[in-house]
Amino acid sequence: MTPMRSSQTRPDATVLPPERWRPVPGRLHSWDVSTGVDGPGTRFVAFLAGCPLRCLYCQNPDTWRMRDGTATTAGGVVDQVRTFTDFVRTTGGGMTVSGGEPLLQPAFTHALFTGARQLGLHTALDTSGALGARAGDDLLDVTDLVLLDIKAWDPARYHRLTGGSIAPTLDFARRLAGRGTPVWVRYVLVPGLTDDPADVEGVAGFAAGLGNVERVDVLPFHRLGAAKYDRLGIPFTLRDTPPPGEALLTRVRDTFAAAGLTVY
Repeated sequence: MTPMRSSQTRPDATVLPPERWRPVPGRLHSWDVSTGVDGPGTRFVAFLAGCPLRCLYCQNPDTWRMRDGTATTAGGVVDQVRTFTDFVRTTGGGMTVSGGEPLLQPAFTHALFTGARQLGLHTALDTSGALGARAGDDLLDVTDLVLLDIKAWDPARYHRLTGGSIAPTLDFARRLAGRGTPVWVRYVLVPGLTDDPADVEGVAGFAAGLGNVERVDVLPFHRLGAAKYDRLGIPFTLRDTPPPGEALLTRVRDTFAAAGLTVY
């Protein structure tokens, strides 16, 4: 199957009437309007509460527990999105659902995307892929782009980094490739943790072989979330880890580029 472009809107397989999607409940952590980091154009980004992983470099530990989110409905969130619709459309943007982990709330995510699509907005799913099996075809039918975090390649390193398994993410990536869904891979570069050359080469080779990866974003680790850990009383084990230098960023980006991928 020939992948779509990330800027395209997928045709709706099933159009749910508002009375079906508006009442769907969910837990929302927060929302923001951003440009350049959460998909094409200016995006309304809904951050959902709850995540099954405990990534050592997570900058938002306040999103880990679903009960810490605000109870709302898809209709309530989409009504907020509506106030930004004209602004978002003029930039070629849309709505991104992030987290936390949005696939911990697949019905809510599906309802949000359904509402966004009925506003004529492009949709992007920002996910680790760890719960990719929960993304039904109905959800993926209203998902125009997936921002997929592939956090490491070596299974032992991935488990040390996240507490989870890499296998579900890779399975989800292959499923997206089979559907022709555009993917932007995200790779967080942490010195001493995700900078192993063989690990980077493994992710690069896998991504290049999928055929639907439009770009790779190599994201430098930072410690800006340390204050959140202090406030929550959670140890931040990477407190003394420095951000990657330019030489390391260049080496890792060059590895992805050498595999034939577009890199940022």
